[in-house]
Amino acid sequence: MNKKIAITFLCVALTQFAWAEEKTASGKSLSKNPVSAEAEKVFRDSFRVDSPKYWSQRLEQDETMKLCSQYKDNPPVAVRQKIELAQKATIRYPVDGKLLGDWKEGEKIAAHGRGGHIGFIQPDKPMTPRGGNCYACHQLAAKEVAYGTIGPSLHHFGKIRGNSDEIVKYAYDKIYNSNAFSACTNMPRFGLHSWLTPEEITHVVAFLMDPESPVNKD
Repeated sequence: MNKKIAITFLCVALTQFAWAEEKTASGKSLSKNPVSAEAEKVFRDSFRVDSPKYWSQRLEQDETMKLCSQYKDNPPVAVRQKIELAQKATIRYPVDGKLLGDWKEGEKIAAHGRGGHIGFIQPDKPMTPRGGNCYACHQLAAKEVAYGTIGPSLHHFGKIRGNSDEIVKYAYDKIYNSNAFSACTNMPRFGLHSWLTPEEITHVVAFLMDPESPVNKD
């Protein structure tokens, strides 16, 4: 079997059967699914011993992701508040304090989907520039007709919401760490693990907010 297909199959298996032992809100314990354990073992063993170390490191969940997995992305209110408060404390800002960068640079980052890809077919080198791949989930500039709908449309984001300091900060914070606003959201935490730098995030914010950005044009 093609290794890429095999790994894809295993990822699906992990998604289908990942029932880690946990306690529900009622206090009842859910037993660990043996199929899940076997699928995870095969998946981890599929990484060759000579694979770059950073590949396998990305399999390890931080505390927030462990909690989200435990509660299947629907934690009780107290846990949700705990996650959001902890994630809000992780947000860092550019040294110069400016949250609006260059929208033209932000346009490139939003459209760029490479960087950080692992695998044996066409992996990215560790120093490959990373993009936000924003169109995978959002509508942005009207001229781009290929976009995902997992997230809300951001077309006319600045035109509708304005560009007050509060809105600019909200956009920056949301891109940096989305879990600070909605625990266990599907949106990546771009700033937390340095997927994008604070400066790169300011460029994406400008892409959303600047009146001259194609996001805010018809």
